[in-house]
Amino acid sequence: MDRVAFLKKCCIPAPVVGGLIFALLHLASYQMGIVSFTFDETLSKVFMTLFFTSIGFTASFKLLKKGSKKVCLFLIVSTTLVVLQNVLGAVLAGYFDLDPRLGLAMGSIPMVGGHATAGSWGLELESLGMSAATTVGIAAATYGLIAGSLMGGPLARSKIKKYNLKSNISVDAMYNIEKDDSSSEKGLNNTSFTNAAVLLIIAAGVGTYISDFFTSLGLTFPTYIGALLVGVVIRNFCDATHKELPATALDTWGNVSLTIFLSVALMTLKLWELAALATPMIVILVSQTILIYLFASFVVFRFMGRDYDAAVMTAAFCGFGMGATPNAMANMQVITKKYGPAPQAFFVVPLVGGLFIDIINTGILTFFLNIL
Repeated sequence: MDRVAFLKKCCIPAPVVGGLIFALLHLASYQMGIVSFTFDETLSKVFMTLFFTSIGFTASFKLLKKGSKKVCLFLIVSTTLVVLQNVLGAVLAGYFDLDPRLGLAMGSIPMVGGHATAGSWGLELESLGMSAATTVGIAAATYGLIAGSLMGGPLARSKIKKYNLKSNISVDAMYNIEKDDSSSEKGLNNTSFTNAAVLLIIAAGVGTYISDFFTSLGLTFPTYIGALLVGVVIRNFCDATHKELPATALDTWGNVSLTIFLSVALMTLKLWELAALATPMIVILVSQTILIYLFASFVVFRFMGRDYDAAVMTAAFCGFGMGATPNAMANMQVITKKYGPAPQAFFVVPLVGGLFIDIINTGILTFFLNIL
């Protein structure tokens, strides 16, 4: 991305660019019958967990004492989007003489839910007689993954430029680092890099048991949520006991983990599934894209406060509303790397995306299936 001025200027995440180039080459080789690749995604999931664990270490209650209000606001706008996506999908599906319930497979199921939700709900829709529901949902989620990643950065950048928005916190302040240049933990060196890795591994390991506990209760959350919560606990324990964290190293680990995860996710896309989309699906998905763009630009930005954090959350909303939470995090990462930290945004988005929206999405989808 840094080598291409246009991509750098528009804040397109680097792993999206590289991963998408590979996916296009894979599409060409598949169509010509040359070669088709199958990927082992085990390490991709590991790096996803490590990234969200690093996010937990930024969630200082001292810095985020006003964050609960924004969590509620972001949840409200996200819930509104889920409803609008399903209304749009059902109405347009009916216009093309398709079963309106199939429109849900091009609504919040793949858009907010992502590939996992598209796969699980696709089976449910197929049991109701819609044989192509899983294929439709997966293809729509693939489209959303790409579109949401490409749209978020430029939109947030335009808001930052238009309103001259700036971050009001430094990376050091985000980790509560003392301004003491003699501290070995402040910079990036062998000791801090190793300490950060140990902290992330411990938090991710303990978090696995917490996620398993949630599962045993019949609750469904993303696999990374336990690790993220452990990271939050460790961070705030360090705040309370005045212990320093290896700030730069944690940030570096987080960036590397997200880059690897998102690159692999995009490299594994089967773009030929998009090439097979019928005209009704193309119209519906383009309509969903326009909905997300207008809603993020004119509703989310204003509703979340019209400040720098709101602009970053606008970028996140594009990835979050058309792909999944990791897309949202990648959009925010590329913006904050260029313009400065946005700790409230990094607290609010994964909390809503990881804990609440899947439950709300399930309830709303159940309601739509019953009335349709």
